[in-house]
Amino acid sequence: MNVISSALVAGLLLAGSAQAQHRYPQSERAQDRREIRETRRELRDDRRDVAELRAVLSRFDSAWARRDAREMSAVEDRLRELLRAEMRESRRELSSASAEAHRSQRELRAEQWEARDDASWGRRSPRREVRDDRRDARDDRRDVRAEVASIRTRQAIARELMELEGRRNGGALHRKRDLIQELIELAEREIHQGRQELKEDQRELREDRRDGWRG
Repeated sequence: MNVISSALVAGLLLAGSAQAQHRYPQSERAQDRREIRETRRELRDDRRDVAELRAVLSRFDSAWARRDAREMSAVEDRLRELLRAEMRESRRELSSASAEAHRSQRELRAEQWEARDDASWGRRSPRREVRDDRRDARDDRRDVRAEVASIRTRQAIARELMELEGRRNGGALHRKRDLIQELIELAEREIHQGRQELKEDQRELREDRRDGWRG
């Protein structure tokens, strides 16, 4: 191989290495931005859920005070519609959270392998990257558990509301009202979780930007 060919091959290898170093941070930053958009959309959905459930509770109280059987039936129909919509939304959010958890776990494994390779070759590897990826993976697993718990809670409430549907005695009405309140509290907790997740997404974006500049 002549000198020109050797220089060309070396140049291609170096270019490929530089491209690999910058491609992955850019890809991760793009994924971070997608997750931020998704989290913001979920927050908007959760706020809308709270507003709609509060409106249902207000209609419920009004129908109960007036002993308006027709309006109470309409309230039950609306509550059933909202629950179905929330269940679909919860399953979609669980799918998104699971995908994010798988991605963060892959990133953690890749960072751990890179740290082992650096150690075997006597290179210094920043422990902060492994620590950050481990924290992100832990947070994402927590988000999956929270989504699963929300789905199970809504399923239990939906079953109990179905059993109470059409019943107008005082005990049944009191229990229905309690269940509507539980749904509101659940949606409010999800808003809090969404705000926390948004902060974590923004932190990950800052870290990937930092890693990109360092790469």
